[in-house]
Amino acid sequence: MASIVVEPADQAPEKGLKTGALGLVSSVVIGVASTAPAYSLAATLGFVVVAIGLQAPIVTILAFVPMYFISIGYQEMNRADPDCGTTFTWATRAFTPRVGWMGGWGIIAADILVMASLAQVAGQYVFELFNAKGIGNNATSGWVLLVGVLWIVAMTWICYVGIEISANFQKALLGIELTMLTIMSVWALVRVGNGSAPIGHIVPTGSWFNPFAVKHFSDFVIGLADMLFIYWGWDTAVACNEETANAETVPGKAAVISTFVLLGTYALVILAVESYAGIGSTGIGLGNSANTGDVLSILGPAIFGHSTLASVLDHLLLLMVLSSAAASTQTTILPTARTTLSMAVYRSIPRSFERIHRRYLTPTVSTVVMGAVSVALYAVMNYISAGQVIKDSVDSLGVMIAFYYGLTGFSCTWYYRRNLTSNLRNFFMQGVMPTAGGLILFFILGWSFWYYWQPVNSYTHWGIFGRQIGGVFILDVGLLVIGVILMFAMQAFRPAFFRGETLNRDSATLVSEEFLTKQAGTK
Repeated sequence: MASIVVEPADQAPEKGLKTGALGLVSSVVIGVASTAPAYSLAATLGFVVVAIGLQAPIVTILAFVPMYFISIGYQEMNRADPDCGTTFTWATRAFTPRVGWMGGWGIIAADILVMASLAQVAGQYVFELFNAKGIGNNATSGWVLLVGVLWIVAMTWICYVGIEISANFQKALLGIELTMLTIMSVWALVRVGNGSAPIGHIVPTGSWFNPFAVKHFSDFVIGLADMLFIYWGWDTAVACNEETANAETVPGKAAVISTFVLLGTYALVILAVESYAGIGSTGIGLGNSANTGDVLSILGPAIFGHSTLASVLDHLLLLMVLSSAAASTQTTILPTARTTLSMAVYRSIPRSFERIHRRYLTPTVSTVVMGAVSVALYAVMNYISAGQVIKDSVDSLGVMIAFYYGLTGFSCTWYYRRNLTSNLRNFFMQGVMPTAGGLILFFILGWSFWYYWQPVNSYTHWGIFGRQIGGVFILDVGLLVIGVILMFAMQAFRPAFFRGETLNRDSATLVSEEFLTKQAGTK
C-alpha cells in the first residue's frame, strides 16, 4: 500500500458513558427495534398503498437501496471516529461547524417530531388491548393523551437508568414483534393460497415488482419518502457506539445488519398483507381511508378469525404494535440524548447537557429534557386541528430523515476524499455508495418540499400571505428555520465551537496508514 502522509482523527473526549455495555446482538436489536417495524407498518402502509398501489413490494425493496448505502457511510465514518454525536460530529469534521450543527439539529428535530405519533399509538393500543375500543378509537381522547404522556415518562425513565436495561428490554419487545409479524404474514399467505381469504384478496403477480407500473412519478417518489420512515431508526445502533464493545467496528456492522433484517421483514409482511387485504377502498382493503392510519388492528381479526385461539392471536398482535411503539419511543430518546450530550461536550450547546449520572453512566439532563419536550409537543399537537397535525408530522419526517442521513453520506465521501483511490473497496464503500445514497435522499427531500407545498397533500393547511400551504411543508420549513435560529443563538454564546476550536475539522488530514491497514483487515 502506498504511503499516505495523514493523521488520524482526534479521539473523542471521554463523555462518561458506560463503555463495553453492548455487544453485536444487542446493537442489532437496538437498531431494528428503533425502526419499530410493526408500528411503522401500521402507521404508514396504508398511505404507501394509496400512493403507489400494488407496487408497494418493489418500492419497499428500492427504498432499501439508499438506506443500505447510507448505512455503509455510517459504518465507514464510525470506524474513523466512533463518537455518539454521529452526523453532528462527522459533518463538522468533514465540512464546517455550522453544517455539523444543523446535522445534529436534524437528528433532534426528527426524533422529537415522531414522539407525538408514537405516544398516540401507544395510548390507543393500551385501550384496544383491553377491549376499550371506544376510547382507543378516539385518538384525541384525554385518556389516550394521559396514557401517551405516561408512556413517554416510563420510556424516559428506562433510558435514564441504564443502557443495558434498555437493551434487555428491547430484546423482549423485539422478540414479540418479529414473532407476531411472521405468524400474521404466514397465516395470511396460507389463507390466500387455500382460497379462504375474503373477497378482495389478490394473488401476487410479477407486476407487483415492476416500478414502472406506478402511474405517476410523483406518486413513486412520495412512496419512497414514506418508506424512508418505515426504514428509519437503525442509526441508533451507531449512536450508542461509545457504549459498545469494539466501538470502531461493531456499531457500524450492526447498522448494516439491521437494514437487511428490516428488508426481509418488510418484504414478507407487505407482500402478505397486500395479497390478503387487497387495495380496495372498502372493508379491510388497504385503500380504505378509514384504515390508513392503522392497518394492523383492522387486519388482525380478519386474518386470524373469531375462535378462542384467534382472539389470543389478535390480542398478541395488538400487544406487538404496542411493544413496537414502546421500543421505538425508548430508542428515539437514546440517540437524541447522546447527540445533545456530544454537542454539549464540544461546547456547541449549554454544558448542562453533558451531565452524566454517576451510578447509571447515562446522560441525565439530555435524557430528561428529551422526554419533557416530547411530552409538551405531544400535548400541543394533540389539540391542534383535532390532532391532524400529528398525522402531518409522520409525513414530514421524510424530509428530516433524508436531510441528516443524506448529509452523513456526503460527509463520508468528503472526509475520505483523498483516500478513495487507494483501492477499489474504498472507492465504492467510502465514495460511490455513500454519495449515491445521499443524492437519492436529497432528491426525495427536494421533491417532498414541492409535493407538500400543495395543501391538498396534507391533513392540515394554513393561510400565509393569502395563500394556503400544506401543513407538512410548514412543519418541515418551520423546524429548519428554528434550527438556523438556534444555531446563530448558540454561535453568539458558544463561539469557540463555531471557530473550530473544540472539534477540530479533519477533512484535510484524513486517516493514517495504520488506520487503513487496520480497516483492510476488518473488511
